Amino acid sequence: MTDTKRNDVILLLVVAFFALFAPIILNPFPSDGPLAQFNAGYPDLMQRFVIYGIFAIGFNILFGLTGYLSFGHAAFLGVGSYSAVWMFKLLSMNIIPAIVLGVLISGLFALVIGFISLRRSGIYFSILTLAFAQMSYNLAYSVFTPITNGETGLQILLSDPRILDAPTGTAQPVTSLFGLEMRDTFLAFEYLGRDFQFTYGYYVCAIILLISFYISMRIFRSPFGTMLRAVKTNQNRLSYTGVNTRPYTLTAFVISGMYAGLAGALLACMDPLAGAERMQWTASGEVVLMTILGGAGTLLGPVLGAGFIKYFENILSRINDNVLEAWFAFMPDGMSDFFVVIVHPFVGKGWHLTLGLMFMAVVIFLPGGLMDGAKRIIDWVSGKNRASKRGAKAPAPAE
Repeated sequence: MTDTKRNDVILLLVVAFFALFAPIILNPFPSDGPLAQFNAGYPDLMQRFVIYGIFAIGFNILFGLTGYLSFGHAAFLGVGSYSAVWMFKLLSMNIIPAIVLGVLISGLFALVIGFISLRRSGIYFSILTLAFAQMSYNLAYSVFTPITNGETGLQILLSDPRILDAPTGTAQPVTSLFGLEMRDTFLAFEYLGRDFQFTYGYYVCAIILLISFYISMRIFRSPFGTMLRAVKTNQNRLSYTGVNTRPYTLTAFVISGMYAGLAGALLACMDPLAGAERMQWTASGEVVLMTILGGAGTLLGPVLGAGFIKYFENILSRINDNVLEAWFAFMPDGMSDFFVVIVHPFVGKGWHLTLGLMFMAVVIFLPGGLMDGAKRIIDWVSGKNRASKRGAKAPAPAE
């Protein structure tokens, strides 16, 4: 086994370990302790970690390998969600047909947009994808209201036909996988003051993440991935040698759009609702931040970036003044009030300020993202940097 294959196997096992044991790993603090706010092991948040990780993995195939920066990937996220909800309304509450339809429709939509947008490169490509995404958002919000239900959003109703499992009774239907409801908990317990919950919905998303990550790994290591890196390095040189790069970039764009559609369909599977806000430019910008923050062009970086941003979005945003006062209650009154005033702008509604400062620090000091930082730490622990410095200072041998 070569070093590359061995490293890929180890990386896949690491991702599998953290995905399968996330309910335990993300609950390090007691539920009734002062640091319980930093626990993230509850199902809804873990599902968002995984789903947006899939979204970022797909975006990285386009941006990380080819260098084409798309500001319109939220359009495919929204199309995947709408397609999945329509499948729930018309056919069945089983998530498999919904996921398949969401991926296929998003792929076709990406084929159309990519065919037009890839006629340009650089900033012009980015502006074209942004324009298509904003047109899609406005169409979903105000024009195609019979299909998207406008600003209210598309949701399942008791009056929906659902050919395979027609509604019976007055209970609101829920998404399922061959009878296993996505919201059901199959194991829940408390240990050492910590609450652990294992849900079917999360593990369905986790398994799909592992499959998506493995496919991305195979793309990175394939001749196709090598060609995409060549496009990123010098597309003009390839053109001069007679290589037509457009089929490669279009294929990467479609694959990336299908990943986004998969993420959108999973969002609808966990919460059967689709709204136009998922197609806004802010959602497209978010996946760009995830990929750059984690490390564009790396396998694990986009997943780390997605988890990093979603963690701070959901954890820091719920820290209010009452929580801060509880944290600093051990201080004298005047000093505790001072620290509450100092920390207040960085949490709650001001969590974007903390995220922005962290993003600036990563871009300035770790241009390669979080994966660059992890590599530096590993090299420092293993002594590679010290060994390389000693090798560089060693005098040349006498002839």
